[in-house]
Amino acid sequence: MSDTSMVYLVGAGPGDPDLLTVKALRLLQSAECIVYDRLVSEDILNLIPSGISRIAVGKQVGHHCVPQEDINALLVRLAKSGRTVVRLKGGDPFIFGRGSEEALYLRSKGVEFEVIPGITAASACSAYAGIPLTHRGMSRRVNFLTGHFRDDEELDVAWDKLADPEATLIIYMGLANLDMITGRLISAGLAKDTPAAAIQNGTTRQQRRCITTLDKLPEQVRDSGMQAPVMLVIGHVVSLAHELDWFSSQLESAEVAGKLRTLSG
Repeated sequence: MSDTSMVYLVGAGPGDPDLLTVKALRLLQSAECIVYDRLVSEDILNLIPSGISRIAVGKQVGHHCVPQEDINALLVRLAKSGRTVVRLKGGDPFIFGRGSEEALYLRSKGVEFEVIPGITAASACSAYAGIPLTHRGMSRRVNFLTGHFRDDEELDVAWDKLADPEATLIIYMGLANLDMITGRLISAGLAKDTPAAAIQNGTTRQQRRCITTLDKLPEQVRDSGMQAPVMLVIGHVVSLAHELDWFSSQLESAEVAGKLRTLSG
């Protein structure tokens, strides 16, 4: 009988620990080893009981902490040691998370896996920024785009199809190529004054928003000093961001309450 254990590919969601699924939380608290990415928030890592082995393999654009092939081999090695392994990934494992690459490698090595979906940044960060992905009369479709290809390849996409005024365009990992992305969309026919937003650290206490128009987005993001992780949202639904903003007031209330506790202490 094989001693190889199951590998659980778990989506950690966008950062707010309250957005973890029940199954994800249960696995975090019962695993023997957790291999996690850079985008998994500290608040979520704090839910892992002491005594459970943690291995950080975080990657960021231009600075790969652990090469993907080494991560794949690590998961197999841990599973074949008989330990219950959770591969914890920010957002959803199968949406720009390389979860499918890892699953294919596990399958090729005879290691069983299970995928536990997580709330992806597109839906979570936009909701926490007061932006609905769809809205009657504003958006009929939602397009997801990665703003960074593997090995820094050029973004060779159908810009004419993405420059759709009836759709909402969500761009993951687009900060480094923001000037190029906005320029290509405008050249493809999308109006310069199309509402656009950049959301940094969405759903967390460090969330910041930049609400503007497509042509002004790069300059305003630079002026704001935003740093990754940043989610970009482009489309008419962004015009609802101020009216539907509910999270900023909660952050402000929490900050005021914290200052009052400090003064009273």
